[in-house]
Amino acid sequence: METVCEKGGIATALNAKIYGNGSETLVLAHGYGEDQSAWQLLLPLLACYFKVVVFDMVFSPNLNPKLYDPQRYINDGRYYGGFERSEVNEIYKNIEQNFTGWVQNFAPKAAGQNNTATGAKFEKTLGRMKPYIALSAAKTVFSSDFRHKLPQVMVPCTIIQSKKDVIVPQSVAFYIKNNVGGDATVKILNTEGHFPHLSAHNLLFRVLKETIQIKN
Repeated sequence: METVCEKGGIATALNAKIYGNGSETLVLAHGYGEDQSAWQLLLPLLACYFKVVVFDMVFSPNLNPKLYDPQRYINDGRYYGGFERSEVNEIYKNIEQNFTGWVQNFAPKAAGQNNTATGAKFEKTLGRMKPYIALSAAKTVFSSDFRHKLPQVMVPCTIIQSKKDVIVPQSVAFYIKNNVGGDATVKILNTEGHFPHLSAHNLLFRVLKETIQIKN
């Protein structure tokens, strides 16, 4: 990381950009298979009120792959994370053996049935990942388990979740709410899919305005 970042620092290495000139700073971090363009619909709305920082995560296809240095989505007893171990193993197998086919199948499911445009955008960014990075990052996402750390989270949290999400069920949001150490609230968006910031950005923005108390 040091050699890759030494000239421009980590901000340059991660393509960090700042929009808006508000007095408070808001940092937006995208998820697996995306890049900072995931925020393109919300960014103009938020930049009216905040200084907004966006960047590309190290697994993003926009970054130098040398930056990527290679474990809870799995059901565990009474905890429902959304996937059985066998299903996750099948995902790993498909990424490794037929990455393009897996991307074409996974992207529309993650986006939701009625979100064709969102699915197409996600398919494009997901498909640009190097397969070995996609596999390694998927293993990190599906195998990481920080549930034991939740009681240490004392800051107030708002968990925003789509009503129907095939990747993360509502039970996960309420599990987090019930196990963090501080106050937490769950807000369910009346929409489908894993990417409300793309498929229902106006609805998400209305909820964010209430959550972070944006005043017109």
